[in-house]
Amino acid sequence: MKLILGSGSPRRRELLAQIGVVADDIRPPDIDEAPATRELPRSYCARMAREKALAVRADTDDIVLSADTTVALGRRILGKPADAGEAAEFLLAMSGRRHRVITAVAVKRGAQMWERDVVTTVQMKRLSDEELNAYLTTNDWQGKAGGYGIQGPAGALIPWISGSFTAVVGLPLAETATLLTAAGYPMWKDRP
Repeated sequence: MKLILGSGSPRRRELLAQIGVVADDIRPPDIDEAPATRELPRSYCARMAREKALAVRADTDDIVLSADTTVALGRRILGKPADAGEAAEFLLAMSGRRHRVITAVAVKRGAQMWERDVVTTVQMKRLSDEELNAYLTTNDWQGKAGGYGIQGPAGALIPWISGSFTAVVGLPLAETATLLTAAGYPMWKDRP
């Protein structure tokens, strides 16, 4: 049995390491991540995690762990911004408002799939032009849903969350540990 991480996210690897889990292999799936017409953020996120797990090549006894993080402003999905202009648009839309960060996790072993999604409410402070421009120059927005990562410089822009901090970073650790245990991964035992 091997644990395969179906994600290229360094943040997910770092989070797993916090609970003593190191993937035997990393195989980022190549799938179309475009939302379907009128697809709601939570169902979109769950579908992405599931499709990523299914797209990863693995032996029958291997465990595949995949996840997706989506930022939702109402019914609007804020994906990874294409450029600084789109990042600014996303950040200004969230400025002074609450939004939801949804992280869905899918664990596959053979034909079985275990899934869970976690929704965290996040409050972003009202951003001044100076704060927005200073944040954009850090380039920390690149490759991050909604254009920010709470664990980096944008942490100074987030005064309040309700829910799982690790889910906002990219992987809800308590729920992930439960799913891995259900799939037969030896979470709390000595591993070979």
